[in-house]
Amino acid sequence: MTCAEAQAFADAFKPLVAHLPVGREVVLAPPFTAIATLSAALTGTGIRVSAQNVHWDGSGAYTGMISAAMLLEHGVTHAIVGHSEPRKYFSETDEQINLRARAAQKAGLIPILCVGESDSQREGGEAERVIQRQVEQGIDGLDPARLIVAYEPIWAIGTGKTCEAAEANRICGLIRKWVGYPEVVIQYGGSVNPGNIDQLMAQSDIDGVLVGGASLQPETFARIANYQVPVAA
Repeated sequence: MTCAEAQAFADAFKPLVAHLPVGREVVLAPPFTAIATLSAALTGTGIRVSAQNVHWDGSGAYTGMISAAMLLEHGVTHAIVGHSEPRKYFSETDEQINLRARAAQKAGLIPILCVGESDSQREGGEAERVIQRQVEQGIDGLDPARLIVAYEPIWAIGTGKTCEAAEANRICGLIRKWVGYPEVVIQYGGSVNPGNIDQLMAQSDIDGVLVGGASLQPETFARIANYQVPVAA
């Protein structure tokens, strides 16, 4: 979104989530250019702001990159690292993603570490091996108490394919085991929408959701934030 679009989104979204249940947290992740606008628009609401990425070094010759200090200056509290798109389009490695997560934590940000397999990896029976590698390399040197891990099966992102809630929960349970810290916050991301949010949030090992396209409309995202559990059998 542009700054103007982000401002309009915030104005429409805030009243729709003004009465969320206690303990429910909403974090918005705009592009870098809209962070300052959105952060100011959300002042006093309790809604937090995340960056869509963060560089692993505090300073240096990294033209076009954004450091943690730059984000903190605008009230950012979280940073997404290892999202499937940078992994795919910019060939980000597990080592680079780990460095980003470490830099985020060191600066006081909460990294949202994304992991997930492609369609071919799942069809080839490689899903668990791939995800375990991403988790173990991604969390190296991190404090799991200040970490969010987001399972986003690449084959279920914007494809129309959906990961069944029970299968998403199974993978999230494995991630919890691989992290080795039962209280780690684990999200699911992959075609999350108002039609499946209640069922997803009724699962035992899914603590939250990482929302893509369905977050772009205030009413749609507000319905997700206002999920209701348990669902009827």
